[in-house]
Amino acid sequence: MFIIKFGGSVITDKAKECCFKQEIVDRLASELKHANKKIILIHGAGSFGHILAKKYKLNDGYRQKKQVEGFALTQAMVQRLNNLVLASLHNHDLPAVSIPPHAVLSLSNHKISRVDYSIFQKYLDLGFLPVSFGDVSLDNKLGFSICSGDQLVQLLAVEFKPEKVIFVFDEDGLYSTNPKGDKNATFIEQTTIKDLDKLAIQLNTHADVTQGMKGKLYTIKQIARVGVDTVLLNGNIHNRLYDTLKGKKVKHTIIMGEEV
Repeated sequence: MFIIKFGGSVITDKAKECCFKQEIVDRLASELKHANKKIILIHGAGSFGHILAKKYKLNDGYRQKKQVEGFALTQAMVQRLNNLVLASLHNHDLPAVSIPPHAVLSLSNHKISRVDYSIFQKYLDLGFLPVSFGDVSLDNKLGFSICSGDQLVQLLAVEFKPEKVIFVFDEDGLYSTNPKGDKNATFIEQTTIKDLDKLAIQLNTHADVTQGMKGKLYTIKQIARVGVDTVLLNGNIHNRLYDTLKGKKVKHTIIMGEEV
């Protein structure tokens, strides 16, 4: 079984509100179909969630009544994106079902404190493809906050111990520095938890409320500590995802799991 995260940078234009990349998502759905693997799929909120969440400062928790409107609008937008992803998967004959985070988990001071994993397992057992996403959810300490797709991937990886976790985003993998701002950035083909701590990763120009790559590296380290390998690959390149699922050698970064 694989846990796959479609990053918001691949399935949306993060600089333009509610800009869905239909052609790319359709191709990724086709690659999943032909790979024929058991999968839990998570996708980012991209420009359907981060722009509104930042505007209303939802990750700060409940501070003023105006944020309630922002919470409702953001939740509706990320569910709209989820419906677009589901439609693409269905068009490729994949039995995708939505599992909205706000319905199956609780947050406490930004961190996920409870997840109903049994829902994911029951769908998997019946042959479905569970799909969840970055969302806004109630928070026991703050009133509400943001549940990032990366947080969800991390906890699902700890619970289900997949063959691999695969992050599909808009770069070939991991670099020594941000390749969008440094043309001399060095590509990293394989690395470990220890080496990750040494990397100087800059935030993306359009840094989102989940802290872009900085937050992702923290997530990857937690996944690696339970012995699960993590792959970072470019979803904009044809068949990178399919080839990785099939065990073929393609350009990507793999972070080796080291169970402790």
